[in-house]
Amino acid sequence: MVSRKSVITFGIVAIPIAMSTATQDNDIHFNQLHKEDNSRIRYKKTCAHCGKEVTSQDIVKGFEYDKDKYVVITDDEIEKIKTEKEKSIQILHFAQLNQISPVYYDKTYQAAPEKGGEKAFELLRAALMAEQKIAIGKTVLGTKDTLMAIIPREDGLLISTMFYAEDVKDLQKQYVKPEIAQQELDMAKVLINSMDTPFDPSKYKDEYQEKLRALIETKISGKEVVAAVPESTGKVIDLMEALKASVEKAKKEKESA
Repeated sequence: MVSRKSVITFGIVAIPIAMSTATQDNDIHFNQLHKEDNSRIRYKKTCAHCGKEVTSQDIVKGFEYDKDKYVVITDDEIEKIKTEKEKSIQILHFAQLNQISPVYYDKTYQAAPEKGGEKAFELLRAALMAEQKIAIGKTVLGTKDTLMAIIPREDGLLISTMFYAEDVKDLQKQYVKPEIAQQELDMAKVLINSMDTPFDPSKYKDEYQEKLRALIETKISGKEVVAAVPESTGKVIDLMEALKASVEKAKKEKESA
């Protein structure tokens, strides 16, 4: 679990925290192999000047300020120009959670108070929760100012890095909005409400990854891979009839559950 220490600051309040990654990668990963003999394909880093293979210890950061002319910048030098203010997460203002489009959120961390910061941490969490607000702050991560959203939860705080407005693409594909009949809208609402249940993340699983693992086991055991039976979805002829059928289906599934 990746963890880093920081400080949340607002006004003259400073809250020492530890941030750890809130998610993990459970995906199946494949290696690239040579088609002829199934040997691993490996990528080597080489120097363009002398042709020698280099390791990560031999690599430094360089900025090209002119054609083929570089200035070398070390990590220590980058850290030296950071002030204490830039090393902390400065709260800029507070906002309603539903005011922010999900497209602006990037990577999420869990925050926990360091020793001595427990009371201020809990005060911030409780106040944000009571007011149903989040804090917008910023800090320097790596070599750039990073926007952050501090989001209260019942059991702590989440901190999500955010994209800047210039990082988010405009919605490119527009469409002509057709007229919707009130009866169709009412039926769609009925369908939505018939499928309304509290969100429980433990109920969901990556079913395709399970199929992929089964495929791998099949290949390892030397068995033949059988194609999946195609599912017939049918064509939507009448939208109202399709909505009614969907409502009935949702009701039956809810009852059986």
